[in-house]
Amino acid sequence: MFESAFIPQSPQAQLRRDAMLERIAQLRALEDRAASASARSKPVFDKRGQLLPRERVALLLDPGTPYVPLCSLAGYLQDNPDPEKSVPGGGVVAGMGFVAGVRCMVVASDSGIEAGAIQARGLEKILRVQEIALENKLPFVHLVESAGANLTKYKVEGFVLGGSLFRNLARLSAAGIPVITVQHGSGTAGGAYMPGLSDIVVMVRGRSRAFLAGPPLLMAATGEVATEEELGGAEMHTGVSGLGEYLAEDDREALGLARRLMGQLLARAPTPALPQRGREPSGDASSLPPPLGEGWGGGSAPAPHFNADDLLALMPPHHREPVDMREIIARLVDASDLLEFKALYGAATLCIQARIHGHAVGIISNNGPIDVAGANKATHFIQWMCQLGHPLIYLQNTTGYMVGKESEQGGMIKHGSKMIQAVTNATVPQITIQCGASFGAGNYGMCGRGFAPRFLFSWPQARTAVMGGEQAARTMQIVAEAGMARKGITPDPAQMQAQFDHIVNVFERQADAFHTSGLVLDDGVIDPRDTRAVLAFCLATCAEAAARELRPMQFGVARM
Repeated sequence: MFESAFIPQSPQAQLRRDAMLERIAQLRALEDRAASASARSKPVFDKRGQLLPRERVALLLDPGTPYVPLCSLAGYLQDNPDPEKSVPGGGVVAGMGFVAGVRCMVVASDSGIEAGAIQARGLEKILRVQEIALENKLPFVHLVESAGANLTKYKVEGFVLGGSLFRNLARLSAAGIPVITVQHGSGTAGGAYMPGLSDIVVMVRGRSRAFLAGPPLLMAATGEVATEEELGGAEMHTGVSGLGEYLAEDDREALGLARRLMGQLLARAPTPALPQRGREPSGDASSLPPPLGEGWGGGSAPAPHFNADDLLALMPPHHREPVDMREIIARLVDASDLLEFKALYGAATLCIQARIHGHAVGIISNNGPIDVAGANKATHFIQWMCQLGHPLIYLQNTTGYMVGKESEQGGMIKHGSKMIQAVTNATVPQITIQCGASFGAGNYGMCGRGFAPRFLFSWPQARTAVMGGEQAARTMQIVAEAGMARKGITPDPAQMQAQFDHIVNVFERQADAFHTSGLVLDDGVIDPRDTRAVLAFCLATCAEAAARELRPMQFGVARM
């Protein structure tokens, strides 16, 4: 077993813990802001006899089972640059959970905000979760109530790229992955193709609407007058057009039908024992289930021998202080049992075999820059894990690949490239957690977003950038001063300092985990204490995908 040198009661640990808890509080406040903004529409929903979007998701999911929300900060600072006014989420609620015992992807229009109009980052969020569903063979359940595109914020790229949403629905169906849509409200123009490209559609009497042109556009385009029900109501579509298969009286019945439909998939899906949360559900469907790690006590695998709360105090609020990532790994893996590969060679790059909730994994992490030996070691380890068939987990905490004359002459570029080739072509699932720094090509070599890991989550204090802000500013300052010297110009100290401070601010602002998550550059920011549970869920998802037998078709299920 790993012997920890961490002292939880030390002043340094307390400072780090306070900083991390502050960031987690900010994260939860942002997530609550989106939920509160949606909940302000409750009187309108109540009057219409409807459930709020988060109520729908909560009723759809199996009570007491794990749920992993995805991309909850999507759109943060993109809808509004003011941190106090920006509402994250992209107008979409999405996550992985269990419905009638089936592990699946659940997506819901957040129709409490702007009537569910699709936002730019909301589109990216839907595309990302569709990609996750396709790669992991997850049935896709879509709870639709969307006003479509917000024409007052129209951007042509949103229209063009929005077609990928429909393409992905067709790809899911053709791959043999069921797509089930519950049409809670409107689906206009392009939004009408969401039910049109689903395998099964449940509609709600008096509420569901799906038409290519609503009454106002129809009148403007053709002069024809028709009611919403005649054009695209639930009764018309389930009884005349055939767009819908099932007609429900209200949201609750519609969700019950969706659960029954998902239950029919059990004959096709492996049914491992579901890890439970460790406490009985309250039965309150007013919001989503709590984050995965809160009270989640699934599985019979031996727990780590160290307290998960230590993860709050191990990572500094910046990347200037060293961290022994073995301390973090020991708090994530079964029985804190670490088998370190080539421990004395390329020592700043950690390659460790372990288990997480019984799943054998290879873990790669960083105790410093990646040098020539570290790159070669990681390349060897990745190939070894591929031979064994063990998933790879990358715990990012690196300032990048080593620079300098000795490193360059030692072949850093070619050896770093070799590691990147191994990451790119690995034949096992790869999961990335951005724990601390993720700078330069280290982001690439440690399976950053550009290298398509199955899942990628960030800790609240993670930083992602081509380099640190001060390094970038100093680089630009050296270049500028050299240029002035060639022209015989004396630099203005005040002007140079102002430029330095500006560059630092630009880099630091964009490196922030909340900012990058707002750009959908990860699958969500998580509480470090939830990391083991999130990894366990993702590993189980990958294992189930490998075991699940699909029945692909040349085309998706066509509506009859």
